[in-house]
Amino acid sequence: MTLTVEAPAKINLHLEVLGLRPDGYHELAMVMQSLDLADSLSFASTADAAITLECDRPELSTGSDNLIVKAAEMLRARAGLPELGAHITLSKRIPIGAGLAGGSSDGAATLVGLNALWGCGFSAADLHAMAQALGSDMPFCLAGGTQLCFGRGEVMEPALAGQTSGSASAGAASLVSGAAPAVPRFGVLLIKHPEASVSTPWAFGRCRDLRGDFYLETEADFEQRRQALRQGPLVASLAAGGPLPALRNDLQAVVEPEVASVGVGLALLRRAPAALAVAMSGSGPSLFALFADAAGAEAARSALVGELTTAGFEVWCCRCTASGASLEPTRNDP
Repeated sequence: MTLTVEAPAKINLHLEVLGLRPDGYHELAMVMQSLDLADSLSFASTADAAITLECDRPELSTGSDNLIVKAAEMLRARAGLPELGAHITLSKRIPIGAGLAGGSSDGAATLVGLNALWGCGFSAADLHAMAQALGSDMPFCLAGGTQLCFGRGEVMEPALAGQTSGSASAGAASLVSGAAPAVPRFGVLLIKHPEASVSTPWAFGRCRDLRGDFYLETEADFEQRRQALRQGPLVASLAAGGPLPALRNDLQAVVEPEVASVGVGLALLRRAPAALAVAMSGSGPSLFALFADAAGAEAARSALVGELTTAGFEVWCCRCTASGASLEPTRNDP
């Protein structure tokens, strides 16, 4: 039996660095959004108690440092069944090291896929706890949709009606009262320079160096900023479909001046016809522009394709989705 799981990319519609936590991580206030740009992972049981990974991108490690392997090993250990084995095949569409949570989404997909394949029976809460232990973005990658994310990113609240903060371990976004979750209708024009890379620890360290004097220090101050985001114009716009405010990414402010392709790409996207907002995702170097619909994103790509190609950017047109790591129907191989 083989199971296939889709692992969607994410973008940050808001990324605010509030201050430092007692554990040394940064306290964040974010809005994250799943996209239909997704990796695909196939899982097959094996009888040799081995966990093996193959990938169509040779530059990506398939060893024990890969989050897919780490997630598989954690799930097996928590199940207490060391005899379980799996062969995992990764088809990579999300660019590597791009600030789009591709690795975290692949790890989340592994928890979903092997929980089903091995019949472990772990709950959504169990998977969330494992995801939280493996990486800050991984809980969101389980839940997907449009989420307010706090703490290191693992504390989630749905930003739109019908979405939940739980794992999509059943293979689709959760439904409330039988109604499909709301999804922003934006078209997304996403770009990344293949030679650009940004170290996330460097970006946060640089943010601390440049903005540390303005960091908040108390939980009361953190909660005030969380509440401001909950009640602010971005969430209201996402819920009601009104005009978008300018998007905030505190890491963009420190990365843009120091990574040439980020500055060039943002300048190009800001010239896109009918763009509603432009920003960097996460710690970069991926950049995106939002449009009223998918047709708007396609039109902008057509208008900018010459300049983007000349500047060396890879380009994708995407849509927003309401689900995270999603299990496809089971198929029996002949």
